[in-house]
Amino acid sequence: MSPTMIFIRHGETPWNVEGRLQGQREVDMSDVGRDQARRNGRAVKAYFEASGRDPESFAYLASPMRRTCETMRLVRTEIGLDPTAFERRDVLRELTFGEWEGSTLKELKAQNRRLVRARRADKWGFVPPGGESYAGLSRRIAGWLETMEGDAVVVTHGGVLRVLRGLLFSAPSGCLPVRPIDQDRVLVVQGRLGTWL
Repeated sequence: MSPTMIFIRHGETPWNVEGRLQGQREVDMSDVGRDQARRNGRAVKAYFEASGRDPESFAYLASPMRRTCETMRLVRTEIGLDPTAFERRDVLRELTFGEWEGSTLKELKAQNRRLVRARRADKWGFVPPGGESYAGLSRRIAGWLETMEGDAVVVTHGGVLRVLRGLLFSAPSGCLPVRPIDQDRVLVVQGRLGTWL
């Protein structure tokens, strides 16, 4: 039987609302984001109860960034587990936008319209100044995914979840960067089947 993987995006931050490129910048969640994380924790708890799965039998992994770690602590609290007993994995960090982090696309367009057009033309392969492409992120996450053997709850970022959907479900790379990844839903993956909670 293939492992069950439960993927959660961190809760909303003020920069999400403002449309700022966060990447690997440390931005804390808003109160709305904390409510989303708690809601996701309740959804995972309900999944465990309905499926008869033991929450303690899962590994709990998170990107080491503040917003993902806080999300994991809130999720584990809702499940009824020690909020601090999880692993931080650097490989799960968000895509980095390099020099663009902290800016909105509107601000970037005013500074360098040509680069913003180049990104729009090839969002998958485009590398922002000092940053990382979705293609590069996908290679990073593919390497990590190959090492995963057991059941796990994973808290990470929107970009990471976009490439994971491509890797797990063989979705075309061109559409992945624009796929919405909700912060108040949980993706449960078993084999090639994904279910949103």
